Amino acid sequence: MQWIKATPRFFTAAWSAVLLGACATTDAPTAPVTPPPPPPVAFTVPAVAREFRGLWIATVANIDWPSRSGLSAAQQQSEFSLILDAADQAGLNAIVLQVRAAGDALFSSTLEPWSRSLTGTQGVDPGYDPLAYAITQARLRGIEVHAWFNPFRAANLSDTLRLASTHFAVRRPDLTRKYCTQLWFDPGEAAVQDQAVAVITDVLRRYDVDAVHLDDFFYPYPDSRCAGLDFPDSATFATYQRSGGLLARADWRRDNVNRFVERLYREAHVVSPTARVGISPFGIWRPGSPAGIVGLDAYASIYADSRTWLQRGWVDYFAPQLYWSIASTGQSFGALLSWWGQQNTMRRHLWPGLAAYRVSDGSSSAYAAAEIPAQVQLTRAQNASAGGSTGSVLYNTTVVLNDRGGLRSGLAAGVFAARALPPATAWLDAVAPPAPAVTVTSLGAVLRVSITPVTSEPLAWYLIRWRTNGTWSQRLQRVAALTADVPSTGTDGVVINAIDKVGNASTDVVWRP
Repeated sequence: MQWIKATPRFFTAAWSAVLLGACATTDAPTAPVTPPPPPPVAFTVPAVAREFRGLWIATVANIDWPSRSGLSAAQQQSEFSLILDAADQAGLNAIVLQVRAAGDALFSSTLEPWSRSLTGTQGVDPGYDPLAYAITQARLRGIEVHAWFNPFRAANLSDTLRLASTHFAVRRPDLTRKYCTQLWFDPGEAAVQDQAVAVITDVLRRYDVDAVHLDDFFYPYPDSRCAGLDFPDSATFATYQRSGGLLARADWRRDNVNRFVERLYREAHVVSPTARVGISPFGIWRPGSPAGIVGLDAYASIYADSRTWLQRGWVDYFAPQLYWSIASTGQSFGALLSWWGQQNTMRRHLWPGLAAYRVSDGSSSAYAAAEIPAQVQLTRAQNASAGGSTGSVLYNTTVVLNDRGGLRSGLAAGVFAARALPPATAWLDAVAPPAPAVTVTSLGAVLRVSITPVTSEPLAWYLIRWRTNGTWSQRLQRVAALTADVPSTGTDGVVINAIDKVGNASTDVVWRP
């Protein structure tokens, strides 16, 4: 020890360190090293995902729902709830429900009788309001409701003895025309157009539907059972000529439909400025448009000048029925989709109809389930093009409900795995709603999100998004419900947006623990 004291100070310190180190090495365990905390993960809120994902629910002849006429109200409601559950599971965000198939109604109406598809007898009250029920149940699942109307189809001729006394064809038989096996309202008659517009606008006044929708039936399709038969509207056309009309008969028929489409768009928005108007015409406007396309000439055969409706902006969304495969040559899905996008000069929503009914249908031209996701991917590839598609609509419901060919499960696990909102319709309203006031309270296993509206503007939804262990989830919350619970474990942020009636989103309201 005397030697150590005699050494210079730096030498003593050095030896002390060695001795202490030796003691630590041999006599004491090494203290655990605490790693530095990981850098915080950036909380970047993603943009609201947008894509229309619709599903047609056909009620005529009980194609999709109810499964048969005469079911009790409870049975019908149970079936409809299962359809909505299937749509939700598939990642869809809208239903297009057929509410007026042939001068009848799936809603309470003073203008037309109850549909026979409900009770088996036209005009008999089913004991509840199917459209009101559909809206309520769809809202619980974050699904839009589009009311689908057929403006000019009246009945099958075999049904004429069973029509209710309040049916328009019974009250005004002078406005009906027999064509092959069907009874039609004459589109050239002003009273026929008045009735159709009155029924549609009545629904807009009384029901909180997100849109009204027409399909492809204007004048009847040619029927091979009555080859060469022309629509029997000679008397109506003669009246038009006597009044000074100069159009040829085919042009006059197209003008009848054009005037109806334009009028419906205008009057629907007077009644409901935010409800969208959609049409799903036959997928081919005219053969040769584009080059190589063959098939029915809808312009000349059913007098549907659908390109004019799109180019003049008489629709908010346009859903041409592109019921052909990508591999088809004479009716190429991709070529038709691209052509319709090029015609979309007013930049309306373009949501093509996809033939889900062809999946595993047992025919020689059946689709594999992969065809529909491939068509969805093709629509997405054209999103960036001017006028390109921003969604699609599936026909029909039954194949989705039954998961035929694995279609529903494939959509849910694939192209529709991430949820999306329908695109906003900015030409109806470009102003986003103000952000709501939000508080978040921890309740153990859940975080309780409480929302306070700060605007008198009618809203459609609240969008709730949260990030758990790095993964984002979302839910659309109906505006009547002002609380929502999300998991607390692993959740490091919640984002809330108010969504107005045309789909505009407020700025993000962000909560962090």
